[in-house]
Amino acid sequence: MGNPTSSTPDTSKSEPLPPGMVIGPDGKPCKICTAFRHWKPPGTSKPKKAAAAGTVAATTVAAITNSDTDIRPAHCPPDVEILGRATWTFLHTTAAYYPENPTPAHRTSMLSLLKSLPLLYPCVHCAAHLGENMKENPPKVGNRFELSKWLCERHNDVNVRLGKEKFDCAKVDERWRDGPPDGSCD
Repeated sequence: MGNPTSSTPDTSKSEPLPPGMVIGPDGKPCKICTAFRHWKPPGTSKPKKAAAAGTVAATTVAAITNSDTDIRPAHCPPDVEILGRATWTFLHTTAAYYPENPTPAHRTSMLSLLKSLPLLYPCVHCAAHLGENMKENPPKVGNRFELSKWLCERHNDVNVRLGKEKFDCAKVDERWRDGPPDGSCD
């Protein structure tokens, strides 16, 4: 899956971009396409650890960024990682509660939702990858199981591209609907 066509900025007159910074279609650094830890160039001060380091919010942010020096302040816009996790959570949970026997209206609405992502998703690079993936693997909305499996496979395609571990698609209901058998989420 290729990157969307975009103009390349003239870097001969400007400072080099920090590693990990993604350029948007306008030729400028794209915050929503870049992980927060890459927003600031090397050598500049990064945000310090949140004052309420023991709070749930600070712990959540620390877990998201996996580094004490890269904590994203709560008042900042989401980065690509936070947006991605929220989007996958929404999509997987929606699939987990999709009907076993969807009506034509359910199927049409789900297809509209999925087909809107490559057009509307804020990270244009992510949207383009998903759009190409959906051309190769059209959405399957025949029932809850089929949709959940299709989404899990698309998510795993992204995980592989990002060098992350694949999720066991046999566990989608456990993760997104029922919780683990040990009852720890009840």
